[in-house]
Amino acid sequence: MTGISPEQALAALAQADLLYSPEQIESALDRMAAAITAELERRDPLLLVVMNGAFVPAARLLARLRFPLRVGYLHATRYRGGTRGGAIEWLARPRPEVAGQVVLVVDDIFDEGDTLKAILAEIRRREAKAVYSAVLVDKRHDRKVAGLTVDFVGLEVPDRYVFGCGMDYHDYWRNLPAIYAVGG
Repeated sequence: MTGISPEQALAALAQADLLYSPEQIESALDRMAAAITAELERRDPLLLVVMNGAFVPAARLLARLRFPLRVGYLHATRYRGGTRGGAIEWLARPRPEVAGQVVLVVDDIFDEGDTLKAILAEIRRREAKAVYSAVLVDKRHDRKVAGLTVDFVGLEVPDRYVFGCGMDYHDYWRNLPAIYAVGG
């Protein structure tokens, strides 16, 4: 159960600022797909979708990748519908098995990076041959976890609460085709 009502979610959207239109997101996904294709099209990659946030951007990205690849998922979270992260909780470890595979992890946002860093470390611990990361958005601020660089980034967003295109506002609005921001 979410902490807000549908009416509160509607009110938040009405007050939010549009950061990226659907057309701008499509262009970013096209650029990401081109870069991923150049790097991985001949490497037989396993693409792992980070649930729930990356479900939407990963599906849109997958439609642009015109080479053989396999798809799996994982579910690790620190937020559980909130705005502040806590300890990493594994709801589903990477599936299928990653040992000996070239893996591309697709996530929705690179905020501080704690969750993504833990995910990548788990995949390396499971002896993947190579590990790459892709995010739809990179949030601009100076609180990033040390030692983490994302290989493929679609867009940059300001240090605000962003939602849409897979990212949620208190468990709502993952379904929006654009990216919005509140606060800040």
